[in-house]
Amino acid sequence: MDILIVLLVTLITIPLVYFAEGIPRIIPGLIVLLVFPGYTLVSALFPGNKSLKGIERAGLTFFLSFAVVSLTGLILNYTPWGIRLDPIVISIAAFIVILSGIALVRRGGLPEEERFILPANLHFPGWSSVHPLDRVLSVALAVVVIGSLGTLAYVIERPKGDEPFTNFYMLGPDGMMENYPGAITAGEDAGISLGIENYENRVVSYTVKVVFDGQELQQIGPLTLADEEKWSSQINLKPSRSGENQKVEFFLYKDRETGPYLNLRLWLDVN
Repeated sequence: MDILIVLLVTLITIPLVYFAEGIPRIIPGLIVLLVFPGYTLVSALFPGNKSLKGIERAGLTFFLSFAVVSLTGLILNYTPWGIRLDPIVISIAAFIVILSGIALVRRGGLPEEERFILPANLHFPGWSSVHPLDRVLSVALAVVVIGSLGTLAYVIERPKGDEPFTNFYMLGPDGMMENYPGAITAGEDAGISLGIENYENRVVSYTVKVVFDGQELQQIGPLTLADEEKWSSQINLKPSRSGENQKVEFFLYKDRETGPYLNLRLWLDVN
């Protein structure tokens, strides 16, 4: 019944994640993330009732849940889908379903008296009768759980604001971040556009310096942009001398800072 409950709660949580808000979304989501992956993995690895003690099974459940979720995020980060809601929900739900099936099969292969059954009435022995190692594990588990819940409560109560940043980008002749010119004729315009987007949560003054093969061609600005304000313009980039693999650099300066805040690079073959 415990595995079936895990599957049922997981299936109910999926629509809650997308359509609910607040506590009805947070509590089931946390259970699915922080308990179910580890619980189903432990159940698949140790289907017998004598494989692990209660405190060991509980400790592994939380530890492996953190490990599975972290590893899932790391793997998704290197895939085309990235760390987004849909891939995370699908990956974690698929992991829980697959491991639940394995746990049910492995338990079914054991005699009924040897299968692990989650007790309906939990019995807590006296602290003095608990083995010293189990005491250490109990305290460590309590610290991890309390610390995790405390951190979660702090994040929910005082969410961190968006980190200030600036987007500085270069567009090709088609107005896209692709198909940049690789070869042009001396005296012709390269057809490059620059763009700046201010997300610094304040008004910022920007300056752009265009450097071609070590020599400054032009300076743009200062450009004063309010928060969330955007700027873009075609750049008059006409190299006067020929040469292969010549470097064009665009340096973005913010306010009165002496060093460049961001920079972009382009290599051109000038005929």
